[in-house]
Amino acid sequence: MITLSVLNDGTSVRHAFFTREGGVSPPPFASLNCGFGSADLPENVAANRARAMARLDLPPERLVTCHQVHGVDVVTVERPWNYADSPRADAMVSRVPGIALGVLAADCAPLLFADSEASVIGAAHGGWRGALAGVGETTVAAMESLGAARTRIRAGIGPCIAQRSYEVGPEFPTPFTTEDGEAALFFAPARRPGHFMFDLGGYLEWRLVRCGVGTVQRAPHDTVAEEERFFSYRRACLKGERDYGRGLAAIVLEG
Repeated sequence: MITLSVLNDGTSVRHAFFTREGGVSPPPFASLNCGFGSADLPENVAANRARAMARLDLPPERLVTCHQVHGVDVVTVERPWNYADSPRADAMVSRVPGIALGVLAADCAPLLFADSEASVIGAAHGGWRGALAGVGETTVAAMESLGAARTRIRAGIGPCIAQRSYEVGPEFPTPFTTEDGEAALFFAPARRPGHFMFDLGGYLEWRLVRCGVGTVQRAPHDTVAEEERFFSYRRACLKGERDYGRGLAAIVLEG
């Protein structure tokens, strides 16, 4: 698993961005696939989630995830729920110790947040749609409603698709630059005429800094290129594979 110093430095939280290694699932989900939304056997996914939670010294029933829909809705977590009861949302916040807020991703960016002084944590799923719509900002606002201060919030952006792997079409930049012209900084010309390479992680970091988050750190990984370590939706599509695993990121307040 991967951790970021911004969430490790003298904090009262534990967190992890898990790689695809160390699970029980067979190909193409090998091996730590934590997504029930895949075609993997549910018992494999449950076993993988249990293994991940063991790394955080938690029983598996203390992990909560959402049915992610690439939106900006945020759920305040007061108690764990079963996967079958997962709400449709892309972010969670909590001040309850011992509950792991989990985000699933396979190229999208997992975002983890903490304000240790206020004992408030958050987690969000940052695909391009959610990033553009402001999922980072809505998560920060929800943390503030629980007593956090955005200037104290530390945010970690986990492994995601890197700019060098993220080619987009000619129509893609317009909604971003319409929202703020400075977003053009996150689009570089692609080899194909009229196409662009999009920096999802950089854009998310910029949005969080712009809204006043105190400290932001990005993981230096590319989920598409690093096949041995990460699941990737885009890589699966390029290889003609019908399905793919989902990686887990999680954060928990110390009890």
